[in-house]
Amino acid sequence: MPALLTPTPDGLLRGGEPHLVISGAIHYFRVHPEQWRDRLRRLVAMGCNTVETYVAWNLHQPTPETTTFEGMADLGRFLDLAAEEGLDAIVRPGPYICAEWENGGFPGWLLRDQNMGLRHRDPRYLAQVDAWFDELIPVIAERQTTRGGNVVMLQVENEYGSYGDDTAYLEHLRDGLRARGIEELLVTSDGPARMWLTGGTVDGALATVNFGSRTLQVLEMAKDELPDQPQMCMEFWIGWFDHWGEEHHTRTGEDAAAELADMLENGMSVNFFMAHGGTNFGLTAGANHDGALQPTTTSYDYDAPIAENGALTEKFHAFREVIARHRELPPLDEQLAQLGLQAEPRTLPAAELTIDKTVALRQSERFTRSAEVYPKPPSFEDLGLERGLLRLSRKIEIAADADGQVGPLRLYDLHDRAWVYVEGVYVGATGVVGNEQQPIDPAVIELAPYSERLLAGAERRTVRVDILVENLGRVNFGPYLGERKGILGGVWQTIRFLNDWEADPWPLEEMGEELAELLAAGEHLPADTSDEQALPVLAAASFDAEEPADTFLDVSGAGHGVAYVNGVCVGRYWSSIGPQLTLYVPAPLVRAGRNEVLLLDLEQRPERLALATEHRFGRSEG
Repeated sequence: MPALLTPTPDGLLRGGEPHLVISGAIHYFRVHPEQWRDRLRRLVAMGCNTVETYVAWNLHQPTPETTTFEGMADLGRFLDLAAEEGLDAIVRPGPYICAEWENGGFPGWLLRDQNMGLRHRDPRYLAQVDAWFDELIPVIAERQTTRGGNVVMLQVENEYGSYGDDTAYLEHLRDGLRARGIEELLVTSDGPARMWLTGGTVDGALATVNFGSRTLQVLEMAKDELPDQPQMCMEFWIGWFDHWGEEHHTRTGEDAAAELADMLENGMSVNFFMAHGGTNFGLTAGANHDGALQPTTTSYDYDAPIAENGALTEKFHAFREVIARHRELPPLDEQLAQLGLQAEPRTLPAAELTIDKTVALRQSERFTRSAEVYPKPPSFEDLGLERGLLRLSRKIEIAADADGQVGPLRLYDLHDRAWVYVEGVYVGATGVVGNEQQPIDPAVIELAPYSERLLAGAERRTVRVDILVENLGRVNFGPYLGERKGILGGVWQTIRFLNDWEADPWPLEEMGEELAELLAAGEHLPADTSDEQALPVLAAASFDAEEPADTFLDVSGAGHGVAYVNGVCVGRYWSSIGPQLTLYVPAPLVRAGRNEVLLLDLEQRPERLALATEHRFGRSEG
């Protein structure tokens, strides 16, 4: 069978009939699998005829030896559900996806070979991509419309014109898709100007563009740069994402809908980015780099028409009104009833939670146990640690200088943030703070304020140093892609580097049960315990639910750390800098009866926890 979509100078044909693709992006890896159908039905209710998704390589291959298409990674099931709801599907398999996703979708283990280049025709890189595509592409190919499925379009790479101009690399990917059985329409997507298109397009793939405004100007550009072809906006940026430390981004539905009207009235197909943003569960959020690291928040709501919890927003209604001018849609109330949807999904009632117990993690075996020794601090990638924390430990000799002070420790090429403890005393944190533009090489930990305490009356003393190195998200876009994590340059004391570090990886996303056991076994901290003595801490609370329902965990009374609900890592929080003060907890993670909440806080002892019925944005007042 021929491909379902055919490009012509006058527009796309679907099965020989004129067709506008009206698509919405929903990333299966940002939605709990039990909620996939709900979110797809909300896309149908908005008037879309197509769903688009990236494929996150690092989700499917967490280690070189492991490939999974189960649970959150069951791409085939997601596409099948979309087909059952009457939606065509666009798949963007990468291998690079950007997506504000950790490392742009590349597995961290891919970075072990420091000499291997990414996103060009380095044979070592292509061998890894080919091996991955051998696993992935058959899952997609068997769901093409040519084989009775719903996949109508695949993208070659992603916004490559914003990175390189290795045409041979794009040709390798294009040919690899065809060789593995892809028969549907191939496309590329790039920025809306010649400077992007000259690097990102390739023969045999329809060029599409990404933008959020000035539609009529883009259409004028396309007359010159992309003539005699149908026009499509592959990423219509209807909102934006947040970095830690920024203001929360919003955009009115009226403004975005006006751009949509210009697209559809001029025969331009569209893919809303995002139709439903979802959540960077765990520690999967990526980061940008524009003079400083800009880590992305856990919420990927994107100010989308379908909110993070599925609520239908003002923007949803504005878009639906425009789409209804081009597609026949039933009355919304009637359609929602037919689809079994509520415009406002049910949430648990707002409630204050009692923090039942707080313990000092430093007093646990996890913090004090011995670990393998390395001659210099190893990177996360050296240890096979995708995300989380790395504990580095060794003994050093400190001595008083002429002024009776202890000199600082200097951390060279720190990625991203370090929390330092000396002889049982928390002496501070250094490195990245949100997206602040500040010099952090070397990142310095001043020990002078603690000199008297650390020396204990002696001129010199041997003390234990522990450093928790935090990965805040690998860069997902631009020239810093492929960033490694750790203290890559080493730890310097006075006149020399310190060698022989014990290195203990903490894969936090997998440690929910272990941390709960440590908390249960630990002693509750007295109320007057100082942060210097306590940090980092584990804090426990609980709540009861009559039946599973969505909720938002209000962490505005906490500092900076990671939250777990019933043992599942729901994400990072950083309430002291915002803008996200709540974490979305989807109904499938909530159980009838008692539900356990656990925080690992690196910055302060949590003072308050609560349940909320919607997101809160800003900064904590603590």
